[in-house]
Amino acid sequence: MPYFLIIALQVFCIYHAIKNRNEYYWYFLILFLPVIGSIIYLVTQVFNKKDLDVVQNEIVSVINPTKKVTDLRKQVAFADTFQNRVYLGDALYETKDYQSGIEEYEIALNGNYNQDNGVVKKLLEGYYQTGQFEKVIFCAEQIHLKTDFKGSKSQFLYGLALEKQGRSKEAEENLTPIDQRYSNYEERYILAQFLVEKGKIAEAKEILEEILLESQHMSKPNRNRYRGVVNDIKKLLTTI
Repeated sequence: MPYFLIIALQVFCIYHAIKNRNEYYWYFLILFLPVIGSIIYLVTQVFNKKDLDVVQNEIVSVINPTKKVTDLRKQVAFADTFQNRVYLGDALYETKDYQSGIEEYEIALNGNYNQDNGVVKKLLEGYYQTGQFEKVIFCAEQIHLKTDFKGSKSQFLYGLALEKQGRSKEAEENLTPIDQRYSNYEERYILAQFLVEKGKIAEAKEILEEILLESQHMSKPNRNRYRGVVNDIKKLLTTI
């Protein structure tokens, strides 16, 4: 196998292992047995979870993360449509370039926030990531009556933005719906931290203990993915 392909394969496998918080022994296997280790990792940890097309796209993204953005910019230049702008915004978010992604979504919507609920949610997330909390609140107010808003990540970010603006009572009202069993572990941990700060220790403990109980029934991928959160929860419980 050509040397550069081996390196690309190793980079992808390490990236995938970090992203999914897989066990540390995988890193040694991939690094010290580049070909065999990477193939074993792909067969046991990737191909049985993802379609081949998705894996290929991830490999390309790891090797050249800006390629997708470049290709989509060309597509927008050829056909400046709503959907092409949204695709470009999505790709920019994937590279953590939230400000540029925001600009694409804003152009796509052109001030019409009733045009697409999903794009407004993406804008809301981008505004939060870039610290534009007043705009987070503005976006939330455009979609808060939608049936899929309650209990969503968008409502959760809305609650965090309200807290940043000193509106704690409203913040709690919009943060608590994220507390849904067997999901939203990271958000529920943040909610518990919020409740601790507000002196609501019993409520915070209840959430944290529920997550720990649920963690005992997680699938292997989820155990790997949320290991850090579970460990943080255990630490927090020892301090309150």
